[in-house]
Amino acid sequence: MSFIEYFHTFASEILNQKKMEHIINIKRSLGEIVADDFRTAEVFKEVGIDFCCGGKKTLEQACTEKKLEVTSVVKKLENLQTLPSNPGQNYKDWPLDFLADYIVNTHHKYVFKTLPELVLYTKKIANVHGSNHPELTEVAELFDKINTELLQHLKNEEEILFPAIKEALKSSSKKAQETIFSEITRMSGEHEFAGGAMDKINEITKGYLVPADGCNTYLVTFKLLHQFEDDLHIHVHLENNILFPKALTL
Repeated sequence: MSFIEYFHTFASEILNQKKMEHIINIKRSLGEIVADDFRTAEVFKEVGIDFCCGGKKTLEQACTEKKLEVTSVVKKLENLQTLPSNPGQNYKDWPLDFLADYIVNTHHKYVFKTLPELVLYTKKIANVHGSNHPELTEVAELFDKINTELLQHLKNEEEILFPAIKEALKSSSKKAQETIFSEITRMSGEHEFAGGAMDKINEITKGYLVPADGCNTYLVTFKLLHQFEDDLHIHVHLENNILFPKALTL
């Protein structure tokens, strides 16, 4: 390696380190950290920190609430420097109208497809296994409420909020700005409900642990619930921590 190549490599490592030090400042919010480097989402998922609905909390606050050693979590985040980043996940840099379309085409389509399946499966395993596992009745009831809330929530985003954002990007329409503010104020609360309900399902199923007497449908249901929760976390993060804050500045 020539001196110039060595110098550029060394300089790049220093810049990456400085960038990571800025990103993982314990006084920054979780939402900001994940928005700046989406790889950090995997670390937060691993240690059980909610970065979507709880995105306004600082890293320090989240660790304190979860009784986690903050230096240990910071170390895990620092280790991300050794992993390649994915330029396709720089959601923070995307234009708002493109991000809104991405949310619809990726997350909304997934939710619309998966909701009826999970409503059916959660009720089915509650009916079959509910006598031995009464928590399944609560799971079915919670998911039925999630289904009702999310269907209307996504409809309002596609028919009211997202068109208002696109209108505000094209003009300084006061009506569009007022719509954005009122819709985001309400929708943030709806995110809290859906996220909280999935957290509860995760808790009462002990992290989607299938018991020894669980049938194949039981296994499939819990796998789908786990996938649904993972998708919801990313979905809510993109809106709460990136789309909504930017839309409110239009």
